[in-house]
Amino acid sequence: MTHDQKNILSVRDMDREEIDALLTAAAKFDQKKFTGHELEGKILAVLFFEPSTRTRMSFASAMMRLGGKILNLGSVEASSIVKGETLSDTIRVISGYADAIVLRHPKEGAARLASEVASVPVINGGDGAGQHPSQTLLDLFTIRKSMKLENIDIGLQGDLRYGRTVHSLAAALTKYDDIRLHTIAPEGLDLPSHLKQDLTDAGMEIIVHENIEETIPELDVLYVTRLQRERFPDPAAFASFAATYRVTPELLERAKPSMIVLHPLPRVDEIDQSVDNLPCAKYFQQAHYGVPIRMAMLDEVMRS
Repeated sequence: MTHDQKNILSVRDMDREEIDALLTAAAKFDQKKFTGHELEGKILAVLFFEPSTRTRMSFASAMMRLGGKILNLGSVEASSIVKGETLSDTIRVISGYADAIVLRHPKEGAARLASEVASVPVINGGDGAGQHPSQTLLDLFTIRKSMKLENIDIGLQGDLRYGRTVHSLAAALTKYDDIRLHTIAPEGLDLPSHLKQDLTDAGMEIIVHENIEETIPELDVLYVTRLQRERFPDPAAFASFAATYRVTPELLERAKPSMIVLHPLPRVDEIDQSVDNLPCAKYFQQAHYGVPIRMAMLDEVMRS
C-alpha cells in the first residue's frame, strides 16, 4: 500500500467530519449534480466472494454513472482461487488491472488485509460479521433525509449477534450526539458483549428490550434485520421467534407518526408486505440511496 492511498474499510476509521462530508457529497449526486465524466478512464475491480444483489449492482451503477468501467471477478468457481491462490496474491494481481477494488469476503478483516497488499484503493463491501461501511453510510444518509442525526432513539431488531450491518451502524452512531440505542433480539442473538462494551465506552446508552411492543412508542428509527433460519436448529423455535419479531401495520399504529422503518434487505417475512405502502417504510428508498453513497465513496478514493 502506498503511504497516501485512500481506503474505506470501516466507519471506525472515520471521524464525524469525514462521514458528514461523504453524506453531503452523496446528496449532490442524488440531486444529479454531476457530469458523468468524473471517473472517465478509471476501472473498478469488483471482487465478491459472497452472494450480493444490492451492494454489487449499486457499486457497478455508481461507477458507470460517473463514467468509469467495471472489471468483475465473476464466479469464484471460475477463478484461480479454486486452485488455491491466496487472497493476498489475488489482490496484488488485480491491483495491476484496476484503479480501485471493492471487496466482499466472508472472513472478518479480509478488506484490511487486502488494503495492506493492494497498490490501489480498497473499499470494504462487507467482511464476515465485521464491517459494512457503504451500507452504514447509506443507512445514515436515509436517516438524515428524515431527521437530524442527534438526540434520537434508534431500535435495532433481529439478528444483532451476527449482523455486520447493525455492528457497523452502531459503531458509526457513537460519533453523533445523544443517540440512544434500543436492542430487540431473541436470546443469544443480541449484540456481542465486546461490541456493547465498545459502544458504552464511547458514551452510547444501550437499552435492552425483550419485545418490540414495549419500545416501539419511543423510537424515531426502527432498523429491522433478517432472523437467519440457519441460526435456529429447532424449526419450531425459529417460527416462534419469527412471529414474535414481525413488523405489521398493527404494531406500527403504536409508533410516532414521524418514525421510519429501515431494513438492509433482503427481507423474508420479518416485515409484512402490507407495511410497504405506509409513509414510515423507507427501506426501498434506503436501497436506492446505495447508488449516490457509493458514487461519493468511489469519487473520494479515486479522485483524491
